[in-house]
Amino acid sequence: MKLGVFTALYGDLEFSAVLDKLAGMGVDAVEVGTGNYPGSHHCDPGRLLEDRSLALGFKQAVEDRGMIISALSQHGNPLHPDASRAALAHATWVKTAELAELLEIPVVNGFSGCPGDHPGARWPNWVTCPWPDDYLEILRWQWEEVAVPYWSSQAELARRRGIRIALELHPGFLVYHPDSLLRLRDATGPEIGANLDPSHLFWQGIDPVQAIRLLGARDAIFHFHAKDTYIDRANVARTGVLDTKPYGEVLDRSWTFRTVGYGQDEKIWRDIVSALRAVGYDYVVSIEHEDPLMSRDEGLGKAVSLLRSVLLTEPTSGRFWA
Repeated sequence: MKLGVFTALYGDLEFSAVLDKLAGMGVDAVEVGTGNYPGSHHCDPGRLLEDRSLALGFKQAVEDRGMIISALSQHGNPLHPDASRAALAHATWVKTAELAELLEIPVVNGFSGCPGDHPGARWPNWVTCPWPDDYLEILRWQWEEVAVPYWSSQAELARRRGIRIALELHPGFLVYHPDSLLRLRDATGPEIGANLDPSHLFWQGIDPVQAIRLLGARDAIFHFHAKDTYIDRANVARTGVLDTKPYGEVLDRSWTFRTVGYGQDEKIWRDIVSALRAVGYDYVVSIEHEDPLMSRDEGLGKAVSLLRSVLLTEPTSGRFWA
């Protein structure tokens, strides 16, 4: 396994400065945003596609520092009911896929998106319960009329480009847990898998190890995020986990994103890494830093330190004892 970092964390710094910083920390890989929610501070796919030498130089700058690009990330909502927003998200995805093919980057990360509740809707509508029956009809329409047709065509595009689409399981979008990821994959093709982020599983009450076992059995884990979540049991006891308070209200929220080791203990991260090894995942574990209680440098440094101690980086020796 390789240790990576999602560079959106340092969006205010020049890419070369970010690479120097990460290489100095012993990082093996970078995940780079290309637009939509992560922004394109370090990688403008339109500009790079216009100048092949510039694009190749972008990749070479990473490799010159002994690292690889694990994925290009363009998390957006291509199913947004506002046609202009959906079109912008889609255009960024298409350009990112083309750039990934050019640079031989195997994975493009993103979100599944979430439609509205009918063709004339203005805002996305994330369904979280099966009753009244209206909600099941909304969900049926979202999947059958919007998501499956869209992602079927994008899976074909990925097939032509020789890349894989790694969707982050994120509440607020149609794909938010293992079942919904597999539902979309079964309906569209094996080009669609997971950018598995345990932080979004922890607060939903999903065991990441079980998610890894389920998705790994289907060869459906294409990329992995290292981000933690602290569960405030006192606040959960009062309000549950569907918490819409702003992220900055840490004392009052049911859960808060934390750097690795500050939400769950180290044993859980050892179990996660072991489960990844058991299902055959041997790619990048990419740190995504969104801890409101730590500076970027301190939070990233602590995550790198803990993950360096738990990652399995050498091939197994086999069962030499039996």
